[in-house]
Amino acid sequence: MRTQKQPAAAPLSARDWGVLLVLCGAIFLEGIDVAMLNVALPAIRADLGLSTGSLQWVMSAYVLGYGGFMLVGGRAADLFGRRRMFVLWLSVFLVFSGLGGLATEGWMLVTARFVTGVAAAFMTPAGLSIITTGFEEGPRRNKALLFYSGTAAGGFSIGLVVGGLLASADWRWVFFAPVVLSALILLAALALVPRSPRPDRAGQSLDLAGGLAVTAAILLLVLGVERAGHAPLVQTLATLGAGLAALAVFVVVERRSAAPLVRPGIFRNTALVRANAVGLLFAAGFFGFQFLVVLYLQELRGWSTLQTSFAMIVIGIDAILSPVLVPRLVDRFGNARLILGGLVLASLAYGLFLPVGADWTYPVMLPSLLLLGLAFALTYGPLTIVATEGVDEEEQGLAGGLLYTSFQFGAALGLSAAAAVNVSATVSSSPAALLDGYRAALWVPLVAALAAALISGFGVRSRRAGADRVVAGGEQPADDRASELPASELPSSR
Repeated sequence: MRTQKQPAAAPLSARDWGVLLVLCGAIFLEGIDVAMLNVALPAIRADLGLSTGSLQWVMSAYVLGYGGFMLVGGRAADLFGRRRMFVLWLSVFLVFSGLGGLATEGWMLVTARFVTGVAAAFMTPAGLSIITTGFEEGPRRNKALLFYSGTAAGGFSIGLVVGGLLASADWRWVFFAPVVLSALILLAALALVPRSPRPDRAGQSLDLAGGLAVTAAILLLVLGVERAGHAPLVQTLATLGAGLAALAVFVVVERRSAAPLVRPGIFRNTALVRANAVGLLFAAGFFGFQFLVVLYLQELRGWSTLQTSFAMIVIGIDAILSPVLVPRLVDRFGNARLILGGLVLASLAYGLFLPVGADWTYPVMLPSLLLLGLAFALTYGPLTIVATEGVDEEEQGLAGGLLYTSFQFGAALGLSAAAAVNVSATVSSSPAALLDGYRAALWVPLVAALAAALISGFGVRSRRAGADRVVAGGEQPADDRASELPASELPSSR
């Protein structure tokens, strides 16, 4: 059954575009910051004399700060004001990115990256919730979110190339360039993002006990997953066990709290839960695959950082497709079908790369990379829409925090799993052994994408079943009716 076509979105005003471009600039900044650092790591190690173990903490510190504080950041936006949190933490991001560029010791750089990750954890859900509360639910919000998601992807893709160029001059520019961009975005935010009424916090407060418990849980779980491929098994299990224990404490605290950080009732929204599960698995496959392709190109094929960056940039096709093509497809087929289609394409991309050879030419690799870019466009934006649809306005920051936590944890999980399989399957440093390791590890993203597609398929089936029930009675499907209602008339998720 074809999803009933939604009414065309009203054109965005100049002020709408101004706000949207500011928020897109922030998510672009976050993506380009991570990507540039990825390709600058060898230069950083050479200049600061870091060991491999110390070098991985330059990336891990950011991941821990970002993933660990995301839920607290999302709830803080709901309680203390989205614009206020966005501007404050964008300023922190600016300052500590600059301090990272001035670092002369490894511990200085690691500390700066951790605080930068914390700043992103507060800034990102605040920015997303400004969109989901400032654009009414339906076609206008969908258009804004798809434009936003395309910009996020573009930041990461462009960052790969820009990072290679900057690092070839001086790795410190990888940190100084975001300072300049942050300053411009900050000035634009102060001028264009409208002030909103101070949130009514009567009977509400930031659940500090729950915040500490969930932050400890996520930090320990991400750390355990991240270190699984290069730490002793006992240490990894102990870290994961401590993380699960902290998670259990969080659940107990939330059930007893009068104003919980994460209201348990939000998980009755099955579409939200499904979107987060799919987002976790999709991110695991996406980042695990890119990690393995980079290793293959640089370790086995001997490609330079810049050559690898230009080879991977084709995945950034989603930055064009997300705002241009995907809104029309959402209007015609609905989010659930697009997500499923994207996951099927991702699975195909990973499957085509499984028999990778030692002498593959770039045209042979190109279909997988193009399919992955298309898959990202079809999946990422619609997932953002589904994860925030039908959620009360006062919990939009929380919904965004949940989704980005899922993405971040999924990325850590996928990278660690792919690295662990690659290490265990590589018995020597010979080209043949390296190739065997890549081929074995490439099953990780494929399995993750297939699992995500299976979960997503339940969403398509339940949507179709619900539509068939109401259409049989001569009514419009509930999901389609909801997309046409103003936000004030949407059913509560409670």
